[in-house]
Order: sequence, then structure tokens, then C-alpha cells
Amino acid sequence: MRRVALHERAVERLRRLIVFGELPQGTELIEAELCALLGLSRTPLREALKLLAADGLVELRQNRSARVAVMNSEEIVNLFEALSGIERHGAELAAARMNAAEIAQLAAMQEEMERHFADNDIGPYFKLNQALHQAIMSGARNPLLSETHARLIARAEWARYSALGSRRRWDESVQEHRGILAALEARDADAAGRLLAEHVMNTGREVVQALATDARSRANTAAA
Repeated sequence: MRRVALHERAVERLRRLIVFGELPQGTELIEAELCALLGLSRTPLREALKLLAADGLVELRQNRSARVAVMNSEEIVNLFEALSGIERHGAELAAARMNAAEIAQLAAMQEEMERHFADNDIGPYFKLNQALHQAIMSGARNPLLSETHARLIARAEWARYSALGSRRRWDESVQEHRGILAALEARDADAAGRLLAEHVMNTGREVVQALATDARSRANTAAA
């Protein structure tokens, strides 16, 4: 397999492991172990780690092993504020610019997402959820906006997935998506933008709350 294909494959595999928590934040990434796990040499692995570092998922440390990046509450708030603004504008434009077939495709995606939700099948749900957000951004017909969104969404994937660990938040997310779809179907740009922005910020707040709860739990354990 050509080297480009090797490092691209490594990027996608490592991204999944990080996003789905199999490589938790702060995990030291030992090159020899990752090469064995992924079945490749150090050169494509290092190229993959550089790309993941550019996305904010990996931290490269001088004279030390790379590690999975650790996001604190302030970084998550900043990230989701930026993402909320971008997706709000994207939804406003998409409400006016998406054609009937694209809106129908969103409805089909929503229906499939709800089936995964009913089956408690979080992996396929998350993948489809990501695709739906990207479809709305694509429907905005603004390549620069989509490019900016793509750079940020890579950093937000872990947070979005971890938020779904709360069944309450997962249920809220499904309900919020219904409202966003209804606004897009009605070509109501203001409502679509507002609802999608609120949806994104709600996810960010859920992650920040979870981090605070985890920090208190660790502190209580240490004091015991």
C-alpha cells in the first residue's frame, strides 16, 4: 500500500480510538506499540500523528512521546462557542439554499438516527449525527464556511461523543434535531440557525458539566 494511504488509514483508525475513548485523553502514545497495533512503520505513523496534532487531537512533545490531547473546560467552551456560531450561520444559509431532495435526505437521516436511538446503538447514531451536521453545512453552499467548520469539528468529535454518554442528553439531542429539521423544512432561516446554535452549545455545556463532576469525584477519592 502506498505511504499516503498508510498514513491516511492510521489517521482514521487513531481518530476513532480517541473519539470513542479507547485512547483516553492524556494517554501516552508509544510509537512501537502503535506501529504493532496498526501494522505499519514509524514514518507513516509519525505523519498521521502530525495530522492529528493539527486537528488538536494529539499533543506532540519535544523529546517525549506524543500523547492524546487533554481538553479543559475553558477550551471546550471556546470551541463550542466558535462551532455554535459557524453552524448557526450554516443553518441559516442552508434553510434558503438546500433543495427539496437534500431536505428529504436530512429527514431520512433523522429517521435512521431515531432508530439507532431506540436501539441504544450509539456508534452508528454518532456517525450519522456527524454526517447530518456536515450535510447542513454543505447545504449552506459556502466552501469557506464548510472548510472552517471541518477544522473545528475534528476537535469537537470527542466532546460530542462523550456527551451522548448521558442518556438524558442523548434524548435531548434527538428532540433538538427534530426541531432543527422542522425549521429547515419550513425554510425558516432564523429558527434553524437559533435551534442549531442552541443544540451545539447544549452539547458543550454537557461536556463541561461532566468534566466538573469527574474532577470533584477525583478530589473526593484523593481526600478519602
